Amino acid sequence: MSGAGTFSGRRIAGLYFSGTELRDLLVAWLALGVAFMLFFVGGSGGISRILAAGVLPPLFVALATAGVAFLLHEVAHKVVAVHYDQVAEFRADNSMLFLAVMSSLLGFIFAAPGAVHHRGRLTPREHGHIALAGPAVNLGLMVVFFPLFALGGVLGSDLVTILGARGIAINAFLAAFNLVPYGPLDGKTVMGWSKPVWAAVFVPSVLLAVGLVFVVGLGFGGPF
Repeated sequence: MSGAGTFSGRRIAGLYFSGTELRDLLVAWLALGVAFMLFFVGGSGGISRILAAGVLPPLFVALATAGVAFLLHEVAHKVVAVHYDQVAEFRADNSMLFLAVMSSLLGFIFAAPGAVHHRGRLTPREHGHIALAGPAVNLGLMVVFFPLFALGGVLGSDLVTILGARGIAINAFLAAFNLVPYGPLDGKTVMGWSKPVWAAVFVPSVLLAVGLVFVVGLGFGGPF
């Protein structure tokens, strides 16, 4: 048993996760779920809508969309880092998770759940691949959520439609935002490796995010 309470290290799909890492992934997933649930109802003023919906449906949507988008983004960094023989583990940033929940109560959200820390010698190309993996997974998840969005209309199900729409919108935004070439964001590392690769991924990501989230308003409708 590790020092991470009831969590012990285990191998999942060929990838080893320590007890501490599993705990941090769970904490980040739950905190982001709560934060995005509050954000999508407009902060503290929308709590009555959450209660009217029964809490579980809006929380499920937030965990299955924003929570999954953020965590698979981080796991993708780990997968590629391990591929390059790095020792890599996710660590949650509890202060930033607290900020995400508090900001969501005010009707906006700032979410930086943590990061995958890795050590070992890497070339700029390898660093670039590790950084690019997260946004690439978010773009792939957009494709995964699209059938749900389409199916919701066919079934006449608000829950399925919202699940699909928010999954598409959140992943489009995360891909574009993380590719901004500034500070600790992935875009700076990708650009440091290859400007053409960065531009080829960043420009379509921004166009998708702006078009779907800010022009079409995808992901912001529904009862919760």
